[in-house]
Amino acid sequence: MSAAGDRLQDTARRSALALPDVSHGRPFTPRLDVYKVAGRVFLIVTDDPDEQIITVKCEPEHARAHVHAHASITPGRYLDKRHWITLGPGPGITRSLVTDAVEDSYDLVVERLPRRDRPRAR
Repeated sequence: MSAAGDRLQDTARRSALALPDVSHGRPFTPRLDVYKVAGRVFLIVTDDPDEQIITVKCEPEHARAHVHAHASITPGRYLDKRHWITLGPGPGITRSLVTDAVEDSYDLVVERLPRRDRPRAR
C-alpha cells in the first residue's frame, strides 16, 4: 500500500521520534521540520500541503538505486544530491520504506559521530 503525503510525513515523524536522543525544531523556515541527533540533521519534513515530502541522508549507492526504482524518490532537494534523497507520495512508497529510510539516515549520522557523542544503542 502506497503512503499518501500526510501519512508519509507522519510516519517519518513517528519513526524519527522513536529513536534515541532525537531533537527537532524549525531552524530554517516554519515549513521545514528538522530532526537531529547530536546536533546533526538526518531528516527534514515539509509542512507545505502542496509539497508533501521528506528528505533523508542515504549512502550514494542506495540513493541511486532508490531513485532508479521509484519515480517519487529524487536526489535530495537543496542538499548534497549524492548523499540525500527526497521521498514523495507515490507508487511503492510504503510505510515500511519510509521507516527504513528514516532509520537508515539516523544510523548513517550516528556512525559518523565520535563515540562519546553517540546515543545509547537502540
